[in-house]
Amino acid sequence: MSRENGPDNPILRRVYALAGVADAERVYDEWAGDYERDTVGGMGYAAPVVAAARLAELVPAGSSVLDAGCGTGLVGSELGRLGFGTIDGLDLSVEMLAEAAVKGVYRSLRKADLTGGVPAGHGPYEAVICVGTFTYGHFGPAVLDELLRPLVPGGVLVATVLDDAWQAMGFAGHVDALRASGAARHVEVRHGQPYHRTEDLTCALLVLEAA
Repeated sequence: MSRENGPDNPILRRVYALAGVADAERVYDEWAGDYERDTVGGMGYAAPVVAAARLAELVPAGSSVLDAGCGTGLVGSELGRLGFGTIDGLDLSVEMLAEAAVKGVYRSLRKADLTGGVPAGHGPYEAVICVGTFTYGHFGPAVLDELLRPLVPGGVLVATVLDDAWQAMGFAGHVDALRASGAARHVEVRHGQPYHRTEDLTCALLVLEAA
């Protein structure tokens, strides 16, 4: 799959072509009620389970976690199942946040445009997790810097990046720059991780440790 050719799924084709923050907010507000049916049920969306499992291997369940771009709460639900109890969620869409609230796993939920950074008053956190947002039409690699800021020294960021976008959107070079600058002390990248199984899409599972 390339950005030019696009995915076969018409829903993915639409969300990978989002034209800015206002467009993203509108599309996700409209999609919220059907999101889990379409992604988990229809596309075999596996990334939330994969990323949450990796986070649980890295930090104890008592850790404070920010779920950045939390959507309908798929990641939070999985973290809750794994024993995490201090989870805050941020998302651009109020309708997605309303779906997340029903899960009953978040300490707090707040609307936020993460391209402008994590809102004041959030953090410090021992972990940040960001699933499904580093892809076409969504967040570019500069948002990685913003997600490192609320972490305590040694805190970890776990994020998925669509494999097809890893080079095309500049994530490879940006992660190298974070490491070279000392902003991230440890870098782990696992390519080929399950993302949308039905669509045969994979992701890079990225782990950064804050300096």
